[in-house]
Amino acid sequence: MRGRGRTCFSSFLSEGEAAVVRQYAAQQGEDVVFYGGYEGAGRVMAGMFPDYEEPSDDAFPMKRIFIGGRMTEGLTHRDYMGSILGLGIERSACGDIVTADAGAYVMLAPAAASLVMNELTKVGRVGVKCRECAADEKICRSDDIAYRPETVSSLRLDCVVSAAANLSREKSAALIRSGAVSVDHFPVTETSAQVAEKSLISVRGYGRFVLSEVGGTTKKNKIHITIGKYQ
Repeated sequence: MRGRGRTCFSSFLSEGEAAVVRQYAAQQGEDVVFYGGYEGAGRVMAGMFPDYEEPSDDAFPMKRIFIGGRMTEGLTHRDYMGSILGLGIERSACGDIVTADAGAYVMLAPAAASLVMNELTKVGRVGVKCRECAADEKICRSDDIAYRPETVSSLRLDCVVSAAANLSREKSAALIRSGAVSVDHFPVTETSAQVAEKSLISVRGYGRFVLSEVGGTTKKNKIHITIGKYQ
């Protein structure tokens, strides 16, 4: 940790794991820097720097690799992930996979990156070539989210879950109490918990949602909201 005289990094963390680290670091008064290879990354490494060292994205032990080819248009995140893990690479050594035109960007720990560069020649049945990205090469994450307007009687969690997952209030409340609902990666079991704008909501068995926008009220005092569902 900061002030203890050495720099150290975690492996790649899921969004939920990173949220736990953030919470623990805040409780301990520690400074932790997170980086996933590009702005807005989901899977990130946690970096802890001593007082005398200025935190830098370049210090994180990861490589940004582009996997491309002429026939990659129909390949999905699952296809790339399967081929990478098929080389014997652990999930914790692999960050985000960002699909793009003619391929995908992958964030990898150095040893995993070397293996991919040397041995990955196919994704599924499609021949590919791998290259390391230039330092100034921009990577943009493009989440596939379907947005729709809704109205709710309040911003209680059971109300928002009901609207997001198209469930009854009773069913939503039961899911919340059972621990099947997380808000911003933390389980919430209180049905009356208030949901803030931009909160990420996961409902086990129903998907991931974002409370994208909270608007004004209707004549019957219902609240206009915009819900986004991750596809």
